[in-house]
Amino acid sequence: MSDITFVQENGDDTIVIASLGSNLREKALQNGVDIYTFGAKLMNCGGVGQCATCMVEVVEGMENLSPRTDFEERRLKKRPDNYRLACQSIVNGRVVVKTKPKRKNK
Repeated sequence: MSDITFVQENGDDTIVIASLGSNLREKALQNGVDIYTFGAKLMNCGGVGQCATCMVEVVEGMENLSPRTDFEERRLKKRPDNYRLACQSIVNGRVVVKTKPKRKNK
């Protein structure tokens, strides 16, 4: 077991207990954590890794997530190295992620 801390844009933190091997997006949605911007709520791919709307910023614990997938490498190549797609991230230890990060470039 591990914990995921979601730092949300409204200043509230949500701590979720997760089994090792859990999908980051699924744990967020199961626990009422809003990871999508308004438009992305309507136009996301449902977690199959095709739209990149579930982007999060990993504040701590990057080493506790699965490596970036090829899709993430392509879609996030202009983003900082600590940005991930929640739907592509498998949790293998404690992580702290910021939801809805600003879309800044490297």
